[in-house]
Amino acid sequence: MTLSMAAIPGRIRARANQSIRNAAGLTREPPAACLDPLESYQPVDGIARLVHGDLAAMLIGGIGSLFIEMLHPYSMAGVAQHSRYREDTLGRVLQTANFIGDTTYGSRAVAGASIERVNAIHRAVRGVADDGVAYEASDPHLISWVHVAGTTIFLESYRRFGPHRLTPDQADRYVAEMAKVAHDLGGETPPTTVAELRRQLDAFRPELRLSADGVAARDFLVAGVGGGIVQRFAYRLLVASALDLLAPWARDLLGFAPPPPWRRYATRGATRAMNAMLRAAVPPTRPVTASA
Repeated sequence: MTLSMAAIPGRIRARANQSIRNAAGLTREPPAACLDPLESYQPVDGIARLVHGDLAAMLIGGIGSLFIEMLHPYSMAGVAQHSRYREDTLGRVLQTANFIGDTTYGSRAVAGASIERVNAIHRAVRGVADDGVAYEASDPHLISWVHVAGTTIFLESYRRFGPHRLTPDQADRYVAEMAKVAHDLGGETPPTTVAELRRQLDAFRPELRLSADGVAARDFLVAGVGGGIVQRFAYRLLVASALDLLAPWARDLLGFAPPPPWRRYATRGATRAMNAMLRAAVPPTRPVTASA
């Protein structure tokens, strides 16, 4: 039986909505969407608003993007040396969620201010990685890596677990919309189609490895941050689904053996059931139709 908003009393639904958002670290209210086409940073009928409006798929995609992003040793060094992700995990999640919200639903002014805050942070993040190579988070190449890795996984998560099927044109539109963010962050020639996205991801592969910092981050992400039995079970399911989004080469670099087919199918089925419950409490944004 499929759950729907109408099947849940309003008070219970609101309480569940708040509990789920708090558990995910989303303590700020979702930003009001800018609906003025002349003022909005992203298209008001854009595919980014469709993809990012589904919390269920975004939770899985967010975990998956963290796994793949930690495979670049210089990007991972910046996180390990300059963030407090172990001490303030939910705070870092909130910062990322706020940035995605501002650059998806905000006006040009709101998105621009959020991008400038991130650029200012990047300018201060620099150091030396474990191989003795100096890195800077403001390096356009590293910005491009984070963008390409994250866009790939968020798109794949929505395609697999989202409530609506994306057409190839809609998938290309999503990549093109996200390219605007990467460009304004200082990335190198952001991809504007799915084909370009895949080519750029493949081009990064020779640079990728799991550093000691990456091992620590991987193990921390797998372990989670505690909670009750239900929350721990849900988190393990999200992690399993996030890893299932990764290409075999990425799982191999992370040190994860491929699961047997029966476990993969069971995980996908359980995740879809959990996502249905999440959407009943936290409804996704309405679907949009790609314009000609």
